[in-house]
This record gives sequence, structure tokens and C-alpha cells, in this order.
Amino acid sequence: MRTRPNKAKHRAVQQRLYGEGPVLPPRLLHRGHLPWLGTYQTQLRTEGKSVNTQKSYMIGLRHLIETPLPGEDILSEFERDSMNIEQLLERIDPFNGRLDLWVQSMVDRSPSTVKARLAAANHLINWLGQKWPEHLVRPKSGKKLPRTLTSRELTMVKEAASCSEDPLANLVVTMILDTGLRVSELCDLNISDIDLADHSAMVRDGKGGKDRLVLFTESTVSRIQAWLPIRESRNSDAETLLVTKSGTPLQSRTVQRLMDRLADEAEIPRGRLTPHVLRHNFATGLLERGADLVSIQRLLGHASIATTRVYLEISDQTLREIYKRAQSIDIEEDS
Repeated sequence: MRTRPNKAKHRAVQQRLYGEGPVLPPRLLHRGHLPWLGTYQTQLRTEGKSVNTQKSYMIGLRHLIETPLPGEDILSEFERDSMNIEQLLERIDPFNGRLDLWVQSMVDRSPSTVKARLAAANHLINWLGQKWPEHLVRPKSGKKLPRTLTSRELTMVKEAASCSEDPLANLVVTMILDTGLRVSELCDLNISDIDLADHSAMVRDGKGGKDRLVLFTESTVSRIQAWLPIRESRNSDAETLLVTKSGTPLQSRTVQRLMDRLADEAEIPRGRLTPHVLRHNFATGLLERGADLVSIQRLLGHASIATTRVYLEISDQTLREIYKRAQSIDIEEDS
């Protein structure tokens, strides 16, 4: 029989890195009065985080900061972004329950989204000198093979793009299938980074903040040459290759809306056609034509070859389907 009070209730489940309460680490003590947003964004840039990574972090972190504890008022956008570093630390103290409520609010999100947002929160918590709660773990996501279009679907999409009234349709589809560019890289591609004579372009500050070379076929070169007079007629001040009718740089969302229209015209489900699906088709096409994984990795801009290796499984699955179709034909002919 216990005769003394349970002291475990009076101890934190985990020890903090600095003191008993939410205290800033020494490197931030003299900056605690500064606005957190600008200071943290500077930190991300210093670490070499890409623009897209920074945007992704901010989406998740703003939701975390806005999450109210019971009895709290809802933060305004101004209050959220203007608090200083000390106020932010007090707000998202890992032991006050806000993190838990925020994680619970993502119950309907995909595992990949939850993992990305937890990674952002973990980075911010560590930057503030705090320890991530051990009970909050990243969800395990099942291994998914990249989706690709079938040969028939790809042919229909190409035909729809070539017949589209939108002059960008044919160029966008051709360029992604020809280069494997990510949609963000395609939208950010500047005219000055393109060398038509060399059939190549330099991607600046791609995923992971890395530059890489992408190569064109004659098909893409001719599409770009046909597009340039149209682009010039739009009187754009932008440096990007792709611009809208109003002359502003093309955005990823606009490209996806273009994909939706092409999917409708090609009579395939909208979810089947995305810029990333076309990128997957580029990779599997290279593999089927005998390209080695290291070369495909460099062309895609993958940091790890493990990411590229997944395309081997797609190729293996395609091989099985071809074999089954061939076998069924043989059986029909015998019968």
C-alpha cells in the first residue's frame, strides 16, 4: 500500500532542453523581442531551404499557432504573425497541449501531409530550443508507386493538348514529358536559363535548393520557338518563360486547372492527369528505353537514388502486365 503521494504526477514526462519552463536557448535570448516570422524565415533561408519548402513550412506552422486551447480567443492573422519570439515560445510550449490539439485536428489528412506538417513543427520547436514530445510520432505511410498514364491515355492527352485553344497547353505537356520538370520548376523557368541551341535549360534553386541541367528534344525546342512570339505579344515584364494572358508568371494552380481541362477533353478522370503524373511518365519512359537509374536521378533532381528506384517497381509491374496480355493472346490463338 502506497503511503506517500505519487511524485510522478509532479514531474514532467520529459525533460526540457533548457530549464523547467519554456525558456529560449542562449542563441535566441538576445533576440526574444524580435518578431518571430521574419527571424524564422531568415533562419530557413540560412539553412538553404528552398522557396517551396519555406512555403510548405509556413502553411502548417500558421495552423499550429492559430490552434486555440480551451477558453482561448481565436488569433487574428496580425496577432499571429506579429508576436515576438518569446510570445511564440509561450504560445506553442510543447507541454501545454496545443501541439496535441493541432495534431488531432489533422485526423482526416493524408499521412504524407501530416508527416510534412509535423516535420515543420519539429523544426520550429527545435529552433526555439525545446524538445519534441516523444508521444507525437510521424504516421507511417504505405509505400505507393507513382501513378502514370497508360500509352492510350498519354496519346489522348497529347492530342487534346495539340488541339487546345490555349497556346500553353501543348508547350506545358511537351516540356514536362520531355524534361521531367516539377511544376514549380517549370513555372519558375526563366528565358535566360534556356539554351535552345544546346537543347537544354538550367533549373535554378530546385527542390532542396539545388541547380541542375535538364535536356530538350527537338520537339520541345520547336514548341518554345512557336511560343515566344505569343509570349512577346502579351507584353510581359516577367523573366519567366511561361506567362498568362495578362503577362503575369504562370502559377502551379493555373497549370493544374489546365490539366483538368485537358483531362476532360481526353475523356479521362481529372485525378489521373496532373503535372506530377506526366513527370512520372517521363521517368518510366527513360527506364523502359534503357536509361540507368543514376542518370534518371540526375535528370529528375532526386537527392537520393532510393527515390528514383521506385520506378523499377513500376517497370516490373508493366512487364508483368505485358507478359499476361501476351499469354492470354497465345491461349486464345490455341483455342
